[in-house]
Amino acid sequence: MSTERNFSTFSHMVLWFGASISIAEIITGTLLAPLGFKLGVLAIVLGHVIGASVLFLAGLIGASSGLSATASFRISFGRYGSYGFSVLNMLQLLGWTAVMIMSGSKTLDGISRVVAGYQNERLWCLVIGGLILIWISRGLKAIFRVHTFVVMALFLCFMVLAFNIFTAPAPAGGVDTGSFAAISFGEAVEFSVAMCLSWLPLISDYSRTLKKPISGTALGVACYFCGGVIMFTVGLGAALFAGTPEISDMLLAAGLGVAGLFIVAFSTVTNTFLDAHSAGVSAANINPRVNERRVGVCVVVLATIVALCVPMSQYENFLYLIGSVFAPLFAILLVDFFVFKRRDIGRSLNVKNLALWAIGFVIYRALMSYSIVLGMTFPVMLIIGLLCFAVNKAIALKARRQGARRICLENEPGK
Repeated sequence: MSTERNFSTFSHMVLWFGASISIAEIITGTLLAPLGFKLGVLAIVLGHVIGASVLFLAGLIGASSGLSATASFRISFGRYGSYGFSVLNMLQLLGWTAVMIMSGSKTLDGISRVVAGYQNERLWCLVIGGLILIWISRGLKAIFRVHTFVVMALFLCFMVLAFNIFTAPAPAGGVDTGSFAAISFGEAVEFSVAMCLSWLPLISDYSRTLKKPISGTALGVACYFCGGVIMFTVGLGAALFAGTPEISDMLLAAGLGVAGLFIVAFSTVTNTFLDAHSAGVSAANINPRVNERRVGVCVVVLATIVALCVPMSQYENFLYLIGSVFAPLFAILLVDFFVFKRRDIGRSLNVKNLALWAIGFVIYRALMSYSIVLGMTFPVMLIIGLLCFAVNKAIALKARRQGARRICLENEPGK
């Protein structure tokens, strides 16, 4: 299942830096405002260190094996197990695509109301969905130069936003964070980790074609780490210093009216394109004959319909759901791939590892009731990783003992 390696390190860096230049990252950063700036930044950096470390290892699996993300699930869960997780991943990607379209259209609507006196959130949903369709129908290679220019332009615009936010005088009387939902330090760390984890089932779809597997993966993840930390910090700073969690208000306050329309529209496109494309790759793991690009187009259309019909709410719960599904999954896969050096993808089903994943899912959901400094992802991955190691060692020891006993019986006198 290897593939042609024609993806340059620079292209990979631009791709993942573009993935971090996201409205979703800024929105999540605003949720950390009750912690204050210093603790908020500490939570952002700590969470991204944990998340990016796991993201690098996940990308290295694809870079080393040439397998897509969902195809690599076969190593630990077998063919049928990977089908199940492929479906879950497609649903997650459909959800992310819808969330991005909804958040982007809401922000665009807020800007256009002030700049042009025009409001039509449904129309903006269609505009963003249409732009994503253009991106995915053309393919990344065909539009890479445009993609690179857009990513760099977006970054410069966000730096202008950051400069205006952090150089503006503090609001008189300080910032009232009472309007923000209370959040613990551990929850803030987990939000940062979960944002990184949302890319775990995607990164190998791109790292598998790298010309330089290790350095290309490392530099791509490093770019995502830097961009993610910056975007989270911009959101945190905007909530604290501008006194608003609304992206449209931030952009307008920074004097980025018309430019704000460009920022929101194209940052949504460059980020969400990856979700739609990888949904097609996940579908190809189930049936290699499907056209990945067509599946991606279908996902964008469905997500646009969802965005038109369903209000965006419970965003934090969506992040927690991603963590609870993919943290134990990748803990098992990382142990199998890097510790036990497993590469076999021909097995039909691995019930043992599915049971371990279910245990990890339950542990994650149970830990949500507690405030853990490092969040839930790190302890869950550590527990499931150690449990996976112990179970495999116990099985191997039992097999050796049975083998030794069989040899003894065969060598008994009279046998």
